[in-house]
Amino acid sequence: MMSRRQSCRVSPPGVEATEMAALARSVLVTGSNRGIGLEIVRQLAASPCPPQHIFATCRHPEGPRGKALQELAAQHSVIKLVQLDIVNLPSIRGAVRAVGSHLKDQGLNLLINNAGISSHATLCSLDSHEMLSVFATNVVGPLQVAKEFLPLLEKAAKGAGQEGLSCSRAAVINVSTKLGSIGLCLGVLEAPMYPYRASKAAQNMVTRCMAAELQDKGILCTAIHPGWVKTDMGTQKAPLTVERSVRGILAVLASLSQDTSGAFLDWEGNSLPW
Repeated sequence: MMSRRQSCRVSPPGVEATEMAALARSVLVTGSNRGIGLEIVRQLAASPCPPQHIFATCRHPEGPRGKALQELAAQHSVIKLVQLDIVNLPSIRGAVRAVGSHLKDQGLNLLINNAGISSHATLCSLDSHEMLSVFATNVVGPLQVAKEFLPLLEKAAKGAGQEGLSCSRAAVINVSTKLGSIGLCLGVLEAPMYPYRASKAAQNMVTRCMAAELQDKGILCTAIHPGWVKTDMGTQKAPLTVERSVRGILAVLASLSQDTSGAFLDWEGNSLPW
């Protein structure tokens, strides 16, 4: 069998070999049919040393909204399309079975909880249904996904043959936002966005709790703020391209260790206040 290092493409001039090591043997990305999720899948697949398995998930991977993802998967055999609705428990469990069948006796190294929804509701405009819907997607969904994939993450952590915490061993990365930072709240001049900002603050607490609970199992947990990015959610007013944001995110993920498990970092690796 060809070794992991041998399967990597030739490094471009001026790039150190250590920078070319695969981020993880297997990666799962939620909400990967557009925006940041799609670009993470694209850059991972195109990297000189891509993961052996990239599980690109979304609600309707075979539908019209999954067209860009379908085209990308047709170009890269490492990409496997998996149906996953993060607010539907049977769908999550079906995705676990599908991923497990591909991995066989090996676990899942890296879970990136990217799927989420926004809301610009103000105090006057919000209602309980919208508040609960956003919390279901941004808080309960990622937590439920992590819970159901935990056996595969634990299997990867045990079988990695390495100490310490890293994305190459086993990790859960929650894509967050500085709009969920309580410490920065008064310094971020945005609309109140009650459902979105409150849900992301809650998701940050979930990240901290998981980091504390899972560290002894060898699983790293970190929250990442991708920046204000030109996507459907971020709008074209955003100053940061999705390509640049994801390049930064992947560089940060490669640098994570025991010291940064439970941290809240931005796409450049800077620490953010909770």
